Amino acid sequence: MPYHIAPEAVIDATLYTLVVFSLITWTLILFKIWQFAKNNYYNKKYNAAFWDSADLKAAEQLPAETARGPKARIAQCGFAWLAEMSHPETCASLKFRGSPQDLLEQTLRKQTQDEQRRMESGLTMLASIGSTAPFVGLFGTVLGIMHAMHDISASGSASLDVVAGPIGDALIATAIGIAVAVPAVLAYNFFLRRAKHHRASLENFVDGFLHIAFGDNGKNKE
Repeated sequence: MPYHIAPEAVIDATLYTLVVFSLITWTLILFKIWQFAKNNYYNKKYNAAFWDSADLKAAEQLPAETARGPKARIAQCGFAWLAEMSHPETCASLKFRGSPQDLLEQTLRKQTQDEQRRMESGLTMLASIGSTAPFVGLFGTVLGIMHAMHDISASGSASLDVVAGPIGDALIATAIGIAVAVPAVLAYNFFLRRAKHHRASLENFVDGFLHIAFGDNGKNKE
């Protein structure tokens, strides 16, 4: 005997899925707001301290409470590379073959990409929820309407009083799906724009670090 799944169970599962989507969306929104605010604060603080330093040696010795955030980690990666290159026993390895400026730039760009991936984490989930939630809601509505029609047919009455209640209940799933999707789409677009600005700021810092590391007197203040 085949196992029969009640339509009510499928409809309830659809609504629970949308509730889970909503919880994930708002959790990600709150987390990304905190993440961007924290990194923006740390970047501004470190950027000011870095460019106020007398030289790279002084910048490398900035206190731990200042040297935090994405820009600080990029700078520390550059300091580590410069320190390693200054040792004859290590600079003879293959990873130091080539132009020092190009090699340092490659190291800093890689760290920049790692920082950007951290900032963009979770955005794919927001985009996925924003694009699928309306269809999940529509799926629940279709099942709800089919179930309502079946009940109406079984009752033998098609009056407005009988039809309006079940059909109205079924349409709630679509409304919930849209209500879940709209914040996810808006948040995705907002955070994607902030992530692009964040990447541009990091790339400007990398350019400035390279100029200072190889004796360019120009400064790249933001």
